[in-house]
Parts: sequence; C-alpha cells; structure tokens
Amino acid sequence: MSAVRIGPYTLQNGLVLAPMAGVTDQPFRQLCKQLGAGLVVSEMVTSDMSLWNSRKSRLRMIHEGDPEPRSVQIAGGDAQMLADAARANVELGAQIIDINMGCPAKKVCNKAAGSALLKDEVLVNEILQAVVAAVDVPVTLKIRTGWDRQNKNGLTVAKIAEQAGITALAVHGRTRADLYTGEAEYDTIAAIKQAVSIPVFANGDIDSPEKARQVLHATGVDGLLIGRAAQGRPWIFREIEHFLRTGETLPALELFEVERILLEHLAALHAFYGDVMGVRIARKHVGWYLATLPGAREFRAHFNRLEDTEAQCANVREFFAGRYKSLETGDGEGVAA
Repeated sequence: MSAVRIGPYTLQNGLVLAPMAGVTDQPFRQLCKQLGAGLVVSEMVTSDMSLWNSRKSRLRMIHEGDPEPRSVQIAGGDAQMLADAARANVELGAQIIDINMGCPAKKVCNKAAGSALLKDEVLVNEILQAVVAAVDVPVTLKIRTGWDRQNKNGLTVAKIAEQAGITALAVHGRTRADLYTGEAEYDTIAAIKQAVSIPVFANGDIDSPEKARQVLHATGVDGLLIGRAAQGRPWIFREIEHFLRTGETLPALELFEVERILLEHLAALHAFYGDVMGVRIARKHVGWYLATLPGAREFRAHFNRLEDTEAQCANVREFFAGRYKSLETGDGEGVAA
C-alpha cells in the first residue's frame, strides 16, 4: 500500500482512524497516530452552530496539539449550514473537512443527515458543491453503499462527489438499512474504485492484518478506514502496516505493553476531560482494552464504581499485577489478544 495524497497532504500510510462519536476524541486520536495510523479523523460535529456551546461540542472542536493533517468531520442536511460549519472549523484549525453521509444512527438520519442523505442525490450534490466552494482546504466524504440493498446508489454518489471536487472518498461496505449487522460487502467498493480517479478508502469489518490485505486485494482501494477494531486495540494500525509491508505478523503485545498504553491513555483522558468526565469516559475504554483477558468481567464491575482518577489508575495496575502473578504460576496467558 503506497502513500496516499489528500489535497496537498501525503499520508505516511493509507490506514485511517474512522471518526466515531464518543470514541475518537483528541486523546484517542493522538494515541492511534503514535501507534501507526496514517490519518486520524475527529468525532462528528453537527453543522448546527447554535449547538456548539455545549461542553461536548466544545471539546470536539479542540484541534490544538492534534496530529497533522487535522481532519474534522461535520454532519448535517442543509447545504448552507454545512458550508458555514466547514468554514468555522477551518478557522479553528481544521486542515481537511470530512462530510458524513455514512452514519446510520436514527438520531442523525431522522434529521435528514448522515446516510439519510443518500436518498436525495440532488441534495448530495448541492451540499458537496457548497462545502467545497466554502473552504480552501481538501473536502472528503464518507458514504455507505446505499440506502438499502435494493437501492445501492453508492456508485452514483461517488461520481457526483468527484464532479463536485471531493478529494477523497471513504465507503462503508454496508447500506444504511444494514446498520452494523451482517457482513460488509466489498464488490460495490471495488466498482466505485474503478469508476473514479480520486483516492478511495474501504471501511467495514477490517479487524486484522489478514483481513486488511484481503480487502485491499478485493477492492483495489488506496487505503482503509478502521473504526470499531481500534477500540481497546489502538496498536492495530501498527500491526496492519507491518503485515502489509513485510508479510510478517508482529508478535502479540506483552501484557506490560498493554498496561503501559492503557495507563498513558487513562492519563490523557483525565487530563483532557478533567476528573469527573474523564473518569466516566475512561470506563468504556478500559472495558475494551481488557475484554479478552481472564478476569476482565469481574474487574469491570468493580472498576465502573470508582469515582476518581487515582483509584482508577491504581485499580488497573492491581489488575495487571494479578495477571503477572497468574503467569508466574502458570494460570494465565502472557499476551494480549
């Protein structure tokens, strides 16, 4: 997989952290970039600027200290509002604007945004034209293969996007109706890649180095978006990059490496959000990191009742100390899954 260009930016590789609401905050973006991602994309920001005063929105728009190029995803269904939101985010430091036409969540689709927009190709074109004209940075687009399996218009939307000046396109291999169920299909993505000349990224079910290679071969795309598989496993980018470059599988992380990465992530969450919100957000991340380790369920039941930063960090160290002891006595496994 060769380097990918998005406008004036050359990515170190074509592995992209997919934007995920409530997950791809600044601490997680910085961590994934350190662990091999070629590009990281911020959480989705609404195009309705009247809602930007909430604490959640303000935190999503902090770009200082983010790895460059800084890519910010916006969502909405009104062309002028999206254009204004794009312009405002560029003023705040965004270097790439990504438009969401892929989110299947009801609260997004019910507002005629996200993947709901795929139903209206005229509106899609109007939005893309307006946003591209509003900013002087690259504009990228994320879509699904269509609205449902009877209405797979991803190929048509891809052509509209290229004509409108979109510089790169990510395609999730499911329709809006599929949500996240079943298996992603890659034939539509392959057809889109053949039909347009802009960089195309495949998304959906890419959860291992072997699957990454399989999807690249099946689609011919320029890069891959990785979302849910990075939760609790941000080093997946390093694993995939190494495998694609050398054909060799990296050894699984030792427990002490998982502990180090997790504690660094916890410290960054607490620093970014403050004690109260940081403690709350840390709970889900810790659950993802430890999901495959023995004793994780019992640990989480206790961990999720902890209310302060120091207690959380001490509890994580205690959990890993127990795992090391199990290794010494032969009762546990020595590597993370």
